[in-house]
Amino acid sequence: MARTIAKDHDQKRALILSASARLFAEEGYDRASMTQIARACGISKANIYHYYEGKDALLFDLLDSYLRRLRDRVCQMDLSDLDPVARLRRILTEVLLAYEGADHEHKVQLNAISALPEPQQEHLRTYQREMVKFMSAAIRDAAPETFGADKGKLRAVTMSVFGMLNWHYMWNAGADTEDRKGYADLVARLTLEGVQGL
Repeated sequence: MARTIAKDHDQKRALILSASARLFAEEGYDRASMTQIARACGISKANIYHYYEGKDALLFDLLDSYLRRLRDRVCQMDLSDLDPVARLRRILTEVLLAYEGADHEHKVQLNAISALPEPQQEHLRTYQREMVKFMSAAIRDAAPETFGADKGKLRAVTMSVFGMLNWHYMWNAGADTEDRKGYADLVARLTLEGVQGL
């Protein structure tokens, strides 16, 4: 007979993922143990193994959930009523707002994705590539005269923009919504005004 799913299955899974993100970010993925995760969740290690067969499976679910949610939030926005510059500003703002409250997940993504088997890494990179493609198109449309058909220049600017966004949590960890909106505007101005001289 198949095992029934507990009523609090989703809540417990979310608790495990949240505790794991914090531990992997603070202790490092290699040093964090299932015992530590169980202790942080207030549940038994055996209960964690009911959800995940091991630490790798937990890491993959953590990153898959986080990156899929991030990709969907950013790439599925309806931007049809905005001009190209306003579209870029809206995307930059949404990325930073999506990062709010997810510093641990973001740090784990940057530092631990390489611990997974290559096929799983490739699966996760698909989400990242979709976001890069989406951002790149917005940057190109906001400054078409700068980029033309120069894919190398567009890629360099796109990855520079993600660099500014992705490391924001390192020096402004306590940023609230208004701080993030302000920084998104700064990144937009640096990008749009900076590319004029390229």
